[in-house]
Amino acid sequence: MIIRLAAEKDSFALSALLTELGYEGTHRFIERRLAQLINDDTERLLVAEQDNSVLGFLSLHFIPQLALEGDFARVSYFCIADGERSKGAGQQLLQHAENLAQARGCDRMEVHCHEHRIKANAFYAREGYTESPCYLVKPLLIAG
Repeated sequence: MIIRLAAEKDSFALSALLTELGYEGTHRFIERRLAQLINDDTERLLVAEQDNSVLGFLSLHFIPQLALEGDFARVSYFCIADGERSKGAGQQLLQHAENLAQARGCDRMEVHCHEHRIKANAFYAREGYTESPCYLVKPLLIAG
């Protein structure tokens, strides 16, 4: 398995994986969003690939902190294809992201994972992630 930066050619595979996560309809805008993330210096969109087949992806953001010396990194999306889970690809992809964050001077990683994703939360716990309560959200209307 190799881990590489995402490319425009990955749009179909990433859209399919997002559908597995419950995000329907990404095919309408995935190419535009993918181009935006590929060109963002604070983002690393990583793809795990084996034999020219995308096994999964991880979207990693680097966020500066005003009050602390180090930045922090946030995993915003992370998916391993249904038939490839529990085979080590996710662990390798997450470790690669952690190494990138550490090399960038980040002092921690964070991930938001909804409580209904029981297996994903168990995976993060096995990888050393602990709950940090009080994640607040306010939906905003999208102009359009």
